[in-house]
Amino acid sequence: MSTANEASSSEDQMIPGAHSHDLVRQIIVTIESVKAIGEYSKTQRRECLNLVRRLKLFSPILEDIQETKPDAGIDCFKMLSEAFQSASKLLMLCHAGSKIYLALESEGVMVKFHDVYEKISQAVEGMPYDELGVSEEDREQVELLRLQLRRAKKRTDTQDMELTMDLMVALSTNNERNADCASVERLASKLDLRTAEELDMETLAIQKLVKERRGHCAENTQQIIFLLNKFKRLAGLAEDRMPKYHKKHPSVEIPHDFLCPITLEIMTDPVIVSTGQTYERESIQQWLDSNNQSCPKTGHILTHFSLAPNFALKNLILQWCENNNFRLPEKEIKPYAEPDQNPSATDVEITFSVQNLCSSKLNEQRDAVKKIRMLSKESLENRILIANRGGIPALVQLLSYPDSKIQEHAVTALLNLSIEESNKKLISKEDAIPAIVEILQKGRVTAQENSAAALFSLSMLDENKVKIGSLNGIPPLVDLLRDGTIRGKKDAITALFNLCLNHSNKAKAIEAGIVIPLLKVLEDKKLDMVNETLSLLLILASNPEGRQELGQLPFIDTLVRLIRDGTPKNKECATAVLVELGLNNTNLILAALQYGVYDNLVEVAKSGTERGQRKANSMLRLMAKAEQIP
Repeated sequence: MSTANEASSSEDQMIPGAHSHDLVRQIIVTIESVKAIGEYSKTQRRECLNLVRRLKLFSPILEDIQETKPDAGIDCFKMLSEAFQSASKLLMLCHAGSKIYLALESEGVMVKFHDVYEKISQAVEGMPYDELGVSEEDREQVELLRLQLRRAKKRTDTQDMELTMDLMVALSTNNERNADCASVERLASKLDLRTAEELDMETLAIQKLVKERRGHCAENTQQIIFLLNKFKRLAGLAEDRMPKYHKKHPSVEIPHDFLCPITLEIMTDPVIVSTGQTYERESIQQWLDSNNQSCPKTGHILTHFSLAPNFALKNLILQWCENNNFRLPEKEIKPYAEPDQNPSATDVEITFSVQNLCSSKLNEQRDAVKKIRMLSKESLENRILIANRGGIPALVQLLSYPDSKIQEHAVTALLNLSIEESNKKLISKEDAIPAIVEILQKGRVTAQENSAAALFSLSMLDENKVKIGSLNGIPPLVDLLRDGTIRGKKDAITALFNLCLNHSNKAKAIEAGIVIPLLKVLEDKKLDMVNETLSLLLILASNPEGRQELGQLPFIDTLVRLIRDGTPKNKECATAVLVELGLNNTNLILAALQYGVYDNLVEVAKSGTERGQRKANSMLRLMAKAEQIP
């Protein structure tokens, strides 16, 4: 890793008055540094490896032409060197940047990949082959690379809805139980943020991000810190487990109470809000100026917006700084501006678009709902503004509009808006669920998928779980699970998982025929949803009709196979389902023994996940009792 860092830092300075062969050598050094980077964030891993593979393909071509004439193709190689440096910085971001940030901003990071492909493609397009003496074989290779880059630049990957749903759940609730906890666990696993070491590295990456942002993007920063604290609690770590302040004070660990919960920086002007929490004045003021009405740390609604100076804490901080020879950062004093005096361009855009949602002209309505869909996807601030400007009632009305494209944009915009907790309640109050269920039943493919995702999001409110079930929303989700696209099946299983946490919905799902498509999903390697499927099957196994449908020998054989050959998480989930079934049916325990599960359970009990070990020991005890029965 140090090799990559050293190399990338040397690249940042272009060689003054460089000749072509100097630039070519510099590009080759960049490629070598990229090859040494190592692991990447899971959310961008595939794209990173694709980019590295394409960069490496340039090496043999560049080595063939590095001893060219001093000025041959110099403009081309300057552009190529700059493009490769951009690629190196992007790859380093995906290697050492905040994993939570990379997940939340996955689409924005994808745009950066496309920008890199564009830069490389433009540089290669102007390569003077004859002047450089490039062989016919190398020419063909360069043209092939250019074609690949053009295709990569045009490709728009579909959103990882599973990741999106997990982020939505984790961000929209403080109640970590059932589906909420399962989603947070799944998210931590996906982002490799489970151990103390991983979480300490993530904290350092977030501290660096906060310093670079200098108070900008406060809402997004708070979301990142909120998720970090959830992952720490999940790992059994205290939220105040902070790494030492490495840069200017490598041996000093700042007390947690001295750090602003929003920026993670030491406070110079601490103030108290109505919930009793303390923040840096500048950061909490930015939070309030962005139309937020809750306490960032507790999530509770603020009863007033006055900020009381915390003189006692400020004195403690000053005393600690003096004792530890720690210099507080100097804060730039900014003139106070009245809020909403000059509305932003985005605010004007949102107001105009919301008004046009009710236009009598079809083309204006179409443009407006499409714009709202896009703006609602971009930021939390936009989602709040759209709701405040009256966008939700207008969007709900458009769900029943006879234009299928308008329906699709409207339901997707509501899905985006529902990420914000208070918007869930507003959407529910407008009675949107019946129309969303109808789109799920009869809409276009993408509209059906996003309807399923919207129902999942809205079902985070317990009263909506009941409402969706009573409005016959479960059968079309089962249909989507059975017949939908890969993305549709993922959306359906996530929604059904959450809905089936309600007892009455389990029976409705079983009656709708959920078990057979779930078992097919379990065997579908392209879907890669084994753990999610097993988690839903575990819920269904707590229902008598569910146990009856699942208690078949082929399914027991499948569980035994997963306990034997699956990942540690597969083994944990499969064992949990087997325990649930075995508690109510001794014959199934004996069948599992005949399939050879005993030795595999002993292995899980010794070296499986913590929950896997508990479940395996429970199953071994059940087996011991079952074998004693005459």
